[in-house]
Amino acid sequence: MSVRIDIAGLRPEGVAVVPSPLAELGMALHALSEPGHHPGLQGWVTGVTARLDSHLADRMCEADFLWRTTYSDLFLPFAGIPGALPGETLAEELDLVDKLTDEQFVDAALEFTCVPAYDAQAPFILSDPAERRRVLEVAAARGPGPVRFTRRLLDDPPSVRAWLRRFLEECDEAVFRGTWPRLRHQLAADARHKTELLRRKGLGEALAAVSPAVTLDEAAERITVDKLSEGRAATTGGTLLLVPTSLGWPHLNVLYRHGWQPVLHYPVGSPELASPPSVEQLTLRMTALSHPVRMRICRHLARSVYTTGELAQVHGLTAPEVSRHLGVLKKAGLVTTRRRGRYVLHQLDVTVVARLGSDFLEGILR
Repeated sequence: MSVRIDIAGLRPEGVAVVPSPLAELGMALHALSEPGHHPGLQGWVTGVTARLDSHLADRMCEADFLWRTTYSDLFLPFAGIPGALPGETLAEELDLVDKLTDEQFVDAALEFTCVPAYDAQAPFILSDPAERRRVLEVAAARGPGPVRFTRRLLDDPPSVRAWLRRFLEECDEAVFRGTWPRLRHQLAADARHKTELLRRKGLGEALAAVSPAVTLDEAAERITVDKLSEGRAATTGGTLLLVPTSLGWPHLNVLYRHGWQPVLHYPVGSPELASPPSVEQLTLRMTALSHPVRMRICRHLARSVYTTGELAQVHGLTAPEVSRHLGVLKKAGLVTTRRRGRYVLHQLDVTVVARLGSDFLEGILR
């Protein structure tokens, strides 16, 4: 499985490596919401959380699915504007968010509703009653907060834009402003290094330095990103953006939304994972994850909670088939389940999964 980016006609000057303060702020919010995804940032997360104003912490819960369950493309708004690049300041990038059309803004904000055609033309949510009902139904499975946000967004996009801008400005002041100067220098240095590789050795070498999971097939004029997802994009506007992140490890994100310019949002650091449990439990967990269908199910469950019916629809399986796979994952202690009203929600325990590599090494060296 992979995401492919067709680069036919892409000229060397169309590739840019540029840090983004808004993208990094989004990763900061993600790390604060999902510290289990980022074991190397536990000290930073603990320090920030201890200083966080309780009122702002409560407000973070209002729309945390924009950076927690998915990483919204709203944090990469330049990709939706032809010819745009990341801004040097957060204010410049928030201005770019304001330049997105209402349809672009709503579509990107509702990515958590499992938009079925991310890389293809989808129905316009604001003007298609059936699509509106669908996204509200999916939001309902995630609780009252997502439903309220979705209704408000569908009814009045401008007010949500204004709310989001004010909120991100507050987060910048409280969470990010003291961290960004240090990160900016690190990301700028990485961008200079990748730009020099592009100039001296070409796109293939630069992409290899981005991640071993990113490869270039020059004959096919295609970039392939090895991920547990399928997707396709094209550099139709003649631009490919590489955006480094320091807080984002281990996430290698690919923006391949239909009609937007593709973006590789890649980590520049690789903190080591922590260690723990028993060989018997480790064997059970690795066996549970060895099935390709369960791996694909885990990809979704790592980003959000899902019902059995939603997973069946996404993967083209029957509900009993999905239930059997979930049973194996739950027996291995990899998936947690809770009930919300008439919905039974499943989610991956990312802390347990994050420890598997170090657990395996400890097991074979014991």
